[in-house]
Amino acid sequence: MGVSRDSVKSHQKFKEKYGIPFLLLADTDSRLFDAFGAAGRSTFLIGGDGKIEKVWPKVSVQGHAHEVLQSIS
Repeated sequence: MGVSRDSVKSHQKFKEKYGIPFLLLADTDSRLFDAFGAAGRSTFLIGGDGKIEKVWPKVSVQGHAHEVLQSIS
């Protein structure tokens, strides 16, 4: 699942453009971002038990997906 502060309409266009197969949530009022203390582009890896397993506080887009996939493999 992905979350950003973009609108639902923006997420729909993004999913269509890039063929994203997972759910994208629109946190337009920043409630989730504030609850996690996220600043800018961050990634949180959350385990099946609901606990945060790893945090990338400042994400650089290039190569990041590969880095996350290595963490869950």
